[in-house]
Amino acid sequence: MRSRASTADSYPAPAMTAPGAKAAPVPPRSDWATLKRLFPYLWEYKWRAMAALAFMLGAKLANVGVPLLLKDLVDTMSFKPGDVKAVLVVPVALLLAYGLLRLSTTLFTELRELVFAKATEGAARRISLEVFRHLHALSLRFHLERQTGGMTRDIERGTRGVHSLISYSLYSIIPTLIEVTLVLSLLAVKFDVWFAGITLIALVFYITFTVTVTNWRTQFRKAMNELDSSAHSRAIDSLLNYETVKYFNNEEFEAQRYDENLKRYRAAAIKSQRTLSMLNAGQQLIIALGLVAMLWRATQGVVDGRMTLGDLVMVNAFMIQLYIPLGFLGVIYREIKQSLTDLEKMFTLMEREREIADQPGAQPLRIEATPAVRFENVSFAYDPARPILHNVSFEIPPGKTVAVVGSSGAGKSTLARLLYRFYDVQQGRITIAGQDIKQVTQASVRQAIGIVPQDTVLFNDTVEYNIAYGKPGATHAEVEEAARAARIHGFIASTPLGYNTMVGERGLKLSGGEKQRVAIARTLLKNPPVVIFDEATSALDSANERAIQGELRTAAQNKTTLVIAHRLSTVVDAHEILVMDAGRIVERGSHAALLAANGRYADMWAMQQQASDRILDEIGV
Repeated sequence: MRSRASTADSYPAPAMTAPGAKAAPVPPRSDWATLKRLFPYLWEYKWRAMAALAFMLGAKLANVGVPLLLKDLVDTMSFKPGDVKAVLVVPVALLLAYGLLRLSTTLFTELRELVFAKATEGAARRISLEVFRHLHALSLRFHLERQTGGMTRDIERGTRGVHSLISYSLYSIIPTLIEVTLVLSLLAVKFDVWFAGITLIALVFYITFTVTVTNWRTQFRKAMNELDSSAHSRAIDSLLNYETVKYFNNEEFEAQRYDENLKRYRAAAIKSQRTLSMLNAGQQLIIALGLVAMLWRATQGVVDGRMTLGDLVMVNAFMIQLYIPLGFLGVIYREIKQSLTDLEKMFTLMEREREIADQPGAQPLRIEATPAVRFENVSFAYDPARPILHNVSFEIPPGKTVAVVGSSGAGKSTLARLLYRFYDVQQGRITIAGQDIKQVTQASVRQAIGIVPQDTVLFNDTVEYNIAYGKPGATHAEVEEAARAARIHGFIASTPLGYNTMVGERGLKLSGGEKQRVAIARTLLKNPPVVIFDEATSALDSANERAIQGELRTAAQNKTTLVIAHRLSTVVDAHEILVMDAGRIVERGSHAALLAANGRYADMWAMQQQASDRILDEIGV
């Protein structure tokens, strides 16, 4: 297997926004900006949101009514002995009302969650789908530089953050604020202003302390997330390269590297837990001081005769109801901040600028017959400091085959990437059927092209799924016909599960020749007017190469074909052969004409023939 960095034109130098330019650091988004970005997704369900708020208000009114009924119940119990009517009627009615209010609180809360569940799940689904589509719309440059494990972790946390943010804000913060407002108003109206004042002062201290410490702690949580993504990326990368790890007996080396990430994560997690314990202890101290002050004030009122025992019980019940949700405010605020951080990462990913984008009003590519493909004075560089192509011009006539050969790093594979519009040329233009591919939609360009790549990567699914991927929705008969044309039907039929045989991660359960035949069948099923063979046989042995060449010729019949090859034996039948060196076409012509010219192509042919003869001698043929 050839290394990813084995050729200069195989993979570009890192760049993010423009070739060779380093991406500017993304300025941090404020929490309000993140909420503003999320709002349109929720506004789609505005009526559900209003209904949920109504149920929430009902739940809080019922909750606040519980201590008021408790006060009346305690005061009513101060009756004279023998007053049977008071015992039978008044307390029973209050008890029933108390139970009804408790039930109403739970009922309204469940209705609120039930009504708004569709909005939460709908927003999460829409955001996840937009991220998925946007990732597929980003350029090849982005996907060559990404860390799959870390990126998937960010998306996972961002999606979870939508649920957490809505849950904590709608189900915890807003209800608590409503309840605090109602309780403070009742205390100020029913008793003196000091009751509301003590509660308000305790709340101010509590919230100020919580917000300050939580904001300080955010840096440790962010560090934990980054180290978690790093460890996850390391694990995924190692597992994806399982064979390489085994080849070099580096299981322990990979385990040590993974453990280094886990150690750093452990240290950050311990530091985060330490600060969390400090936060919780401080919160409980403020709550305790507030409760003591309130109960002292209420007890003094009972002693002075200004308040009843029922009032004392009501104040205590109010404080308990108020401080229980406040006791979780630190956790809630921290989770909301974390959800906003996770959402910010996902929204930043969604807003990543697309390097290759359709022009406004771009129309689909129009193809009425087998098209011609032209490269006109094309120059291109992944990095301005290292140009790859220099004024390359050639034409592939309709239904003809043009082959491009040359040494590694000559720029051959770059031609295929530019034709597919994975990158846009910096100078010149590429046309299909006379239309500049930069002026039409990318989807229509790619729909018109089929490719059999050097390294065929298959989905971890069935053989049928992988062949049918060339034409989603294809019938089994169409898949089988394509497999027969690619001469892989016999192999598939010989397996116990036939077309339902799983190919494994990246198709590793199949041999190189079998994978190439699946790729050919997939392209035949797609049946595009333009076909690219990008080093399609370079990873195969001579026997498999000769066997597959027949299938490649079948796939190229009556199609405009670009063949990129290192082995010259695969291109002798091409209508024209281009010899590239250092990004320039140095020779062109048919196989016979190039041999007669006795130039670069003839030298390459002689060298490859000598290598083939030497191999045959060594094996005694």
